[in-house]
Amino acid sequence: MLIDSHCHLDYYVEAEIDDVVARAKAAGVQRMVTIGTRYAQAETVKALTDRFPDTVWGTVGIHPHNVAEHPLPSVADLVALADHPRIIGIGEAGLDYFYDKAPRETQHEGFRLHIRAAQASGLPLCIHARQADDDILAILREERDAGGPFDFLLHCFSSGRDLAEKSVEMGAYVSFSGILTFPKSPEIREIARDLPEDRILVETDAPYLAPVPMRGKRCEPAYTAHTAKVLAEVRGVDMARIEAVTTENFHRLFRKAAG
Repeated sequence: MLIDSHCHLDYYVEAEIDDVVARAKAAGVQRMVTIGTRYAQAETVKALTDRFPDTVWGTVGIHPHNVAEHPLPSVADLVALADHPRIIGIGEAGLDYFYDKAPRETQHEGFRLHIRAAQASGLPLCIHARQADDDILAILREERDAGGPFDFLLHCFSSGRDLAEKSVEMGAYVSFSGILTFPKSPEIREIARDLPEDRILVETDAPYLAPVPMRGKRCEPAYTAHTAKVLAEVRGVDMARIEAVTTENFHRLFRKAAG
């Protein structure tokens, strides 16, 4: 079994969501997490988890692209929003200096809010990090020192080795998407090869970033298997090992899903 630890089911046309989920299950992707990117979107995420109670989990949070759209909620409000049987994480949240769609000061404020919600709720935080490695690390350390440890996942990893390794030292997990399969991603494959086995996950970030050999097509959770295959190759293990390890790691991180 494979688990797509990060996708966006609500980004598909409503009429096709059933088929997207069915194709994933047919491809061996038996579970998936649909990710929150806006505060107002949380009820849509919850409805999807209710619609597929044996297949779909969700998270609630505000993407760094969207943190300036409305006033940020309080930590207590975000924690309350996550009070649902199949909401298993906080986020995605973080910093994105590539697109800079929100002022960096507001991105920092939003990132700290989500860290504190993860600390208060005990749910893991799903982190979006793009061209902001140093500030991501600095804020993680500052909030950890101030409020205590928390579980977190660097999703769709495309950053530098330093962020990966220093985050793992803090207890983080690292998830690899279709980027792992791209010809121009040798550094990402080297990082995926070298990280501890008990800290790696797989995802699609669907409908984005379709892996090789599906490049040019809209991505779907079913394509998780292509990324897992490359992860197995770069680590020198068989596919069954990657399926077992990434599933075990997922449930260790997302403890609410294991329950």
